[in-house]
Amino acid sequence: MPAKKNTSLDRVLGRLDSLDAVNLTNLVQRLAKERALFERIFNTLQEGILVVDSDGVIEYANDASRRLIGVGGDGLAGLTLWRLIPGLRSTLGDASGDGAETHLVSREFELSYPEPRTVRLYMVPFRPEGADGPRRQAVILSDVTREKKSAEQRIEDERTSSILLLAGGVAHELGNPLNSLTIHLQLIARKLKKLKASRESDSIAESVDVCREEVARLDGIITHFLDAVRPSPPDLAETSLSEVLAEVLKFQKREFADRGIAVEAETPAALPTVMADRGQLKQVFFNITKNAMEAMEPGGKLKIKSRADDDSVYLLFGDSGSGIRQEDLGRLFQPYHTTKRGGHGLGLMIVQRIMHAHGGDVSIESRTGLGTIVTLQFPRKDRRVRMLRG
Repeated sequence: MPAKKNTSLDRVLGRLDSLDAVNLTNLVQRLAKERALFERIFNTLQEGILVVDSDGVIEYANDASRRLIGVGGDGLAGLTLWRLIPGLRSTLGDASGDGAETHLVSREFELSYPEPRTVRLYMVPFRPEGADGPRRQAVILSDVTREKKSAEQRIEDERTSSILLLAGGVAHELGNPLNSLTIHLQLIARKLKKLKASRESDSIAESVDVCREEVARLDGIITHFLDAVRPSPPDLAETSLSEVLAEVLKFQKREFADRGIAVEAETPAALPTVMADRGQLKQVFFNITKNAMEAMEPGGKLKIKSRADDDSVYLLFGDSGSGIRQEDLGRLFQPYHTTKRGGHGLGLMIVQRIMHAHGGDVSIESRTGLGTIVTLQFPRKDRRVRMLRG
């Protein structure tokens, strides 16, 4: 057995009973500084570090572990690891009890949100030096999502991110001269009103109006583009899909009626809840129902159904419109690709980005002349973690 290293702090602690008030105060301050130093060290790590007791209760968690598991607020301390990662304890066997001291466990699991990713977990038991009682577990969490992606996918993701970043910057810069043009066109319009009416002034006024309309159209395109490439992170909260959908349909009721379109929604209140941003969810529903509405003639019908399995909740939007050509289906989520006259081609891209940010997905099935079905898939609130086979 290797000799125990005897530090100056060990020697001070060895004669703790003989310390006077001043030395005791100095010792406490020294211990506090060392604790703060170790806290800073652990919080600079990209890997998550947890310390849990034999019952799985988390006694310590660094900043990275909170980010990886997706728990904010007061953090992870006091929560139970087995509840945060369902299915983990059943895969550990003796490793979660009082078995061998050096039993190392490695597991992988998928998290649905705050964003889809794969996390690798290492767990090893230990006992504090010289301490009696039950042992603890040291847990190390690493984000291995990138490792799981193919090299081609990583290259494509990086290329797309670079293009979107560049495009977002260009769109932002275009906004400045457009604002300036708008202001000067307004000034020209005011001066024309002060001039005496003439054919020439009327012609100039018409040209100014055309320019203002085109500037407004360009500004709308840029606004929609920035919404697509710079989406705000979702503010997740326990949400009823049925309730949010009902609010959207109530708001659109008059428009559906004016277009002569019937809506049938079968979304029971007992549908499992999900973690979602209510505002972004409404944006998704508005975009999908608006697309369905514009794809149908008077007398059309929009059917909305729901279902759930052990992992996900699904909403299906089926319209009786003209359908989408097969050659267009693969390009629906590309920016500025649209099959609608006057469309900006960003609606479905925004829907896809929001769904992915929620750990879900969107898929589209369509047949020309028969209609289109859009399926939204949300991870269940109680199934935010999926264990992977070792």
